[in-house]
Amino acid sequence: MRHSEKATFVGGDGSSRLDARLDLPAGTPRAYALFAHCFTCGKDVFAAARIAAGLTAHGIAVLRFDFTGLGASDGEFANTTFSSNIADLIAAADWMRTAHGAPSILIGHSLGGAAVLAAAGEIPEAAAVCTVAAPAEPGHVRRHLQVAEEDLLSAGRGEVRLGGRPFTITREFLEDIDGHRLAERIGRLGKALLVFHSPRDDIVGIDNAAKIFVAARHPKSFISLDDADHLLTRREDAIYVADIIAAWAGRYVGPVQSTALPELAAPAGSVAVAEAGDGPFAQVISVGGKHSLLADEPVDFGGTDTGPSPYDLLLAALGACTTMTMRLYAGRKGLALERASVMLRHGKIHAEDCANCETKAGRIDRIVREITLEGDLDEDARAKLLEIADKCPVHQTLHGKVLVETTLKT
Repeated sequence: MRHSEKATFVGGDGSSRLDARLDLPAGTPRAYALFAHCFTCGKDVFAAARIAAGLTAHGIAVLRFDFTGLGASDGEFANTTFSSNIADLIAAADWMRTAHGAPSILIGHSLGGAAVLAAAGEIPEAAAVCTVAAPAEPGHVRRHLQVAEEDLLSAGRGEVRLGGRPFTITREFLEDIDGHRLAERIGRLGKALLVFHSPRDDIVGIDNAAKIFVAARHPKSFISLDDADHLLTRREDAIYVADIIAAWAGRYVGPVQSTALPELAAPAGSVAVAEAGDGPFAQVISVGGKHSLLADEPVDFGGTDTGPSPYDLLLAALGACTTMTMRLYAGRKGLALERASVMLRHGKIHAEDCANCETKAGRIDRIVREITLEGDLDEDARAKLLEIADKCPVHQTLHGKVLVETTLKT
């Protein structure tokens, strides 16, 4: 089952904590990719999230993160530069190398595309680089800064509005982007390059794609995004990019060693559970070889919160069994039950506080189950469905004596 994990790592400045999300496919990833978002955007912008989702469907894990000063990451945006973005990308690759697997694919959207072109030489494992709507030079961003540069240069900083939001830009930022010339770096990239661009991009003109492509050496490829907009706001455009990257990168990247989920295949009628190798409590679960899911503990309990806890799964089993049982009864009796839903909570109480419990010492488990019934049901029908809820098989199992036989497999 594909899933997403939260992560943090230290950015390129050596102190700021950067907020990240690692999107993982089911099973062992065939490759890891590192994604750089557009200028002043964030890791959860549509293009980043949808491309990552598309790549995980092809077995590629993707790390996307907020650059320093953006999103949930530490730091002040006003103190960042294009050079600091490059340093953050290198720091992200370093973290991936240690925690999971080094990125063999680098993907950058808009100014993030320029950043991955600049950082690629410092990430030796990267074999394939993809740019999406990227400028040929970081200085391209100047034309979108709605501020008088003379005032900014004299005052040292100024406020600009980008995408309807205010940002502070400094003199150092302008001087830094002027100091980067990408053409030479692109020429000595030494990695496969794939350039995506739309001829209708009105933020970064398609002439930038031509400059990147001409500066690069083979192997290089260009894909036109037809009538896509700069931010790839249409889901189908982002998925198209992901599909092409997955097919194209297969020629240049091989399998990686990773700590991702082990493969499990429980036989029919059985459930297999194994440690996922990611955090102290994370588990991967196979149900009859047909369904896969995760289990973990919350961060507060020492886990990494990659999946529901064992008690969450227990409540889910009881809830699902409850609604299924009521549905079965309503169907047999012809009751106008449109929809049944259950809210459950688990906790412990003192036995002495339980009026209907035989045990009066110590603490006992309590499950609170709130049932909602929708439909044209009279009071008698509702009362009968509530009675039937207690007859669901999982409910009966929880109230009965259960024998668990444990053996050690050799």
